[in-house]
Parts: sequence; structure tokens; C-alpha cells
Amino acid sequence: MHIFITGGTGLIGSALIRCLLARKYEVTVLSRDIAKAKRKLGNDVTYCKSLDELSSLDGYDIIINLAGEPIAGKRWTTAQKECLCDSRWDITRRLTELVKLSSTPPSVFISGSAIGYYGAQDDDVINENADPHEEFTYHLCKKWEALATAADNRHTRVCILRTGIVLSKDGGMLSMLTLPFRLGLGCVLAPGSQYISWIHIRDMVDGILFLMDTPEARGVFNFASPNPVTNRRFAKVLSRTLFRPCIFRMPAFVMKIIMGESATLVVDGQRAIPQHLLDMHYRFSFEHIDEALNDVLIKKSSQGAPGKD
Repeated sequence: MHIFITGGTGLIGSALIRCLLARKYEVTVLSRDIAKAKRKLGNDVTYCKSLDELSSLDGYDIIINLAGEPIAGKRWTTAQKECLCDSRWDITRRLTELVKLSSTPPSVFISGSAIGYYGAQDDDVINENADPHEEFTYHLCKKWEALATAADNRHTRVCILRTGIVLSKDGGMLSMLTLPFRLGLGCVLAPGSQYISWIHIRDMVDGILFLMDTPEARGVFNFASPNPVTNRRFAKVLSRTLFRPCIFRMPAFVMKIIMGESATLVVDGQRAIPQHLLDMHYRFSFEHIDEALNDVLIKKSSQGAPGKD
């Protein structure tokens, strides 16, 4: 089994690659900085510097597209929005072109997206069929998904990952959320009633493996726990897990001053559930926030690579 991955050095990609190598799969990673990628991923991976080196995707069984500039951490200026879009759209467009140019195309094309597709949804429970609110994140994800879905045909099935906040000891948004707590400045982000759709890194990786291994899997999948929580609940569990206080409240207007439009990532919310994964009988390893945060932040066993025994 030969798998081609973009975004392989990212939080999800690096964890996934460890599991693919454990399965004895051959893995090729797209990376502009091969020396840096080798330091992170090692020498058991083959590297490709540019998609321009490829005239097709013949020889690859599965394509996993996780590339994209991190959406959190910078203000959404016009230039940053363009970077967020182009870093996702350009690679996805080219991968789809290469699928279509293949005489023996890959059987599976798994491509990233985010629950930001739905926009701010208050406390409405949303599955993959929910109507989105037209915001920047919706327009970003809509085109991203459309570019990937264009590769779907009788030879190649396409699966779209609408991912929530990934909980991992190796970074991501969780490290940003935990820093104030570790400093004794834990707080509820106003209004506190907004929902956080989260997923443990193990279920993120195992879910992707599940889609790879399930021939009937096709279309859009919410990658989030069946039990999203409010920001208030998340803050209380995080406080208890880290043995740190949570006595402050950060008003929404302050977050908007600090983060600008990107404050929507923490001030607004989505109560997304993984209906399609549940319908296909995927079994989550971590369904509840208490056990997920305990595993990521406390348990020594969480230091190993994700993957079910």
C-alpha cells in the first residue's frame, strides 16, 4: 500500500504517519523543506518537494490531503485570508487534476476541511446535512471541499474531513487554550455557552484509518466527538485536570480586540456531531472531554503513538 500525504509534518499528519509506518505502508510526503521534514518524520518516509514533479498519481493507492496554513494564531488580515485559502485550494486543485490524469488513479482521496464550514450555529445540534451560515470559514471550506469532491468518480472515492479542535499533547489549539491555565490565569471565554466540537488525536487518526479501510465510506464526515461541550464546561474540566484555578471571564469584545475577526474561532461555536461516522459504526476511543483531557495532559500512556491496540 503506497500512500501520498500532504501536510505530513502537521499535528494530524505526523501522528497519522507513525501509524501508517507501523502498518508497514509505504509513505510519500509532500514537503517544500525536506531537511526539516526529515528531522520530524525520519528516514522511513519518501519525500516529494513539489507536485510539479508529478504528471499523475499512478502508483499511489491512497491520497491524504492535510495541507494548509494554520487557521489560528494570526489575525485574519486580507493577506492572511488569502494565505489561508491559497494554501488549501491550490494543492487540492492540483491533486484533483493529477487524479484525473491518472490511468490507474488512487482508490481513495481523503481531504481536509473543518467544522468552520457551518459558521456560528449557537447551540443548534448540527450534523453533516446542516445548513451553513455564510462566513469566511464557510467560504474557505466550501471551495476547499468542492475542489476535492471534483475528483470523485467510479475509480476514486472522496472523503471530506470536517475537523473540530484536535486534542493532542503535541500542540495545536489545545496548547493555546491551556497556556493561561498553566499560568494560573484560566478563564471562561464569554459568553461561555458557545460549544466546542473537539476530537482526541487518537480518534482523529483512527477515524482516517477507518475511512481508508471502509470501501463504502464516501462523502462528508464530521470529525468530532459525539459529545461537544460548552466553553464553560471545557474550562472547568481543564481547570480540574491541570489543578489550576479558573476564576476569570474574558468578555467577547476583548477577544475581538485581541484577535479581530478570527475571534469567531473561540467566541462563536458549533455543536457538531459525527453522524456519518456513527451511522457507519465507528467506535470512538474518547467520547467524553474528561477522559480525553486526562489522557492528553496527564496519563503517561498518552506519550505513545495514537492507534487502537
